[in-house]
Amino acid sequence: MLTSEALRLSALHEYGLLDSPADDELEAVVRLAAAVAGASSATLNLIDEDRQCQLTTVGFEGGDSPRSDSMCALRLLEARTVWTPDASSHPDYATNPWVTGRLAAVRFYASVPLVTPGGFVLGTLCVFDTVVRRLSDAQVRLLEDAAGVVVALFERRRQARENRDLAMAADEQRELLELTMRELEVRQELTDAVLDTIDVGVVAAGPDGRLTLFNRAARDWLGTDLDATVAPEEHAARYALFAADGRTPLTAEDAPLQRALRTGRVDGAEIVVAPAGRAPARFTVSGRALAVSDGSSLGAVVAMTDVTHDREQRAALEAAHAQLAERTRELERSNGELEQFAATASHDLRSPLSVVDGYLELLDDVHGEALGEQGRGWVGTARRALARTLTLTDALLSYAQAGGASCARLPVDLGEVLEHAVLDLRHEVRAAGASVEAPAPLPVVYGDATLLRQLLQNLVGNAIKHRHPDRPSQVCVTAERGEGGWVVSVADNGVGIPAEARERVFAMFSTLDPASRTGHGVGLSTCKRIVERHGGRIWISEAPGGGAVVQVALPQR
Repeated sequence: MLTSEALRLSALHEYGLLDSPADDELEAVVRLAAAVAGASSATLNLIDEDRQCQLTTVGFEGGDSPRSDSMCALRLLEARTVWTPDASSHPDYATNPWVTGRLAAVRFYASVPLVTPGGFVLGTLCVFDTVVRRLSDAQVRLLEDAAGVVVALFERRRQARENRDLAMAADEQRELLELTMRELEVRQELTDAVLDTIDVGVVAAGPDGRLTLFNRAARDWLGTDLDATVAPEEHAARYALFAADGRTPLTAEDAPLQRALRTGRVDGAEIVVAPAGRAPARFTVSGRALAVSDGSSLGAVVAMTDVTHDREQRAALEAAHAQLAERTRELERSNGELEQFAATASHDLRSPLSVVDGYLELLDDVHGEALGEQGRGWVGTARRALARTLTLTDALLSYAQAGGASCARLPVDLGEVLEHAVLDLRHEVRAAGASVEAPAPLPVVYGDATLLRQLLQNLVGNAIKHRHPDRPSQVCVTAERGEGGWVVSVADNGVGIPAEARERVFAMFSTLDPASRTGHGVGLSTCKRIVERHGGRIWISEAPGGGAVVQVALPQR
């Protein structure tokens, strides 16, 4: 059972950590914690009476903030690891300013308590990101190990201070020294375990540039073990380091570890490692020089991340995009040729067919009596076939133009579009004795006026064509908000469309009753093509009292 808050605060102040700069080892552990979690940001948070003190941070600029704003303070006294893949959906954190955007936009969040040997929670080792992430059990254990390292480092700092205070007491000094040595051993063992567990290569060198540390990942990737006898100027050649192009060998000065030692910092350098007998691998490398408080050098450390698979995926994606762009250009060229072909075919077919129809009409008018009843029947059959062929030619041309023309989406008064469509159909409307109405004003929509006019003309024309023989044809056009825009409905009281055929009728040359020869099966295909050009969808349902309702969803800007 944890002690009271007053005792916890007393223990926190006893460590002397608040408002003190973090040392390099603490910063290294925080970087490693971020790498273990795959997160962009990490921090050591210490919680005192009324504030959260960020001792050291990775991925963002830290500072103090009110304890009331702290995410880590909510579960602090529970002394257990807490994490959530998406803090914005967690009831404890959804309204926290670090989540809502006032201080940050945290999504993935994890905190491990920093519990002293005495059972006091000083704060947390916290990792977070602005995207949703998940942790495996192994990652959670590694973060808890890292928190143990932090506490061990805290203990070491405190112990060192106490050693100085008790320098005059030889026996106590000896005991403290032994304890410190043991803690250092534990820390070293734990650090070694963490370094050998993570899938990040860690390489370090002393002030003279000679290697002092390879972790397990670095040994695996570089294909060899640490050799402290290798001179710094031989590192690039010895470990087969190449520039990002994979062909240019790195010079001794360009090796990331030596650059960090020389310049103080390396961020995201990309290199290729190609040990003998192994496939080349690609890495991003970041690192920094290390120094003690008096400014003297401790050497440098770099962290390597394997990005081979990521780069291969990126190259494959770029190749796929290039291939898609080429196919798109080919389709656009092909569509243009098809549209030109359709227009040419329509003109070249219509002209001779019209001439033939004219001569047949003339033959019937001038020599009808000589032809006799059978001859006039043959002429009539031929003219009807010609009329059907001309109608099919016009329908095919309309279908081609619906797919090939540009779709300029501008504000369009749908009521005016309907008026023009009905005007185009005035002969059909009059011949069928049909009524076409919009009981309520139709809205202004974003779309292509020409294509929408063609759409409504086809839908109204279909409704009239498939009217019921026992009742006058009535067509009703309405619109209502829905599906991110407008849903336009064209309802009729005709013969209707069976449920099993409501998808099939949108296919090219598909008709409800081929034997009736009332259509070519192109109109609804053209309608679907127009709707898809607008990014919408079209479907058919049954009208109340019989008939069909064709509905069109038109997304708006």
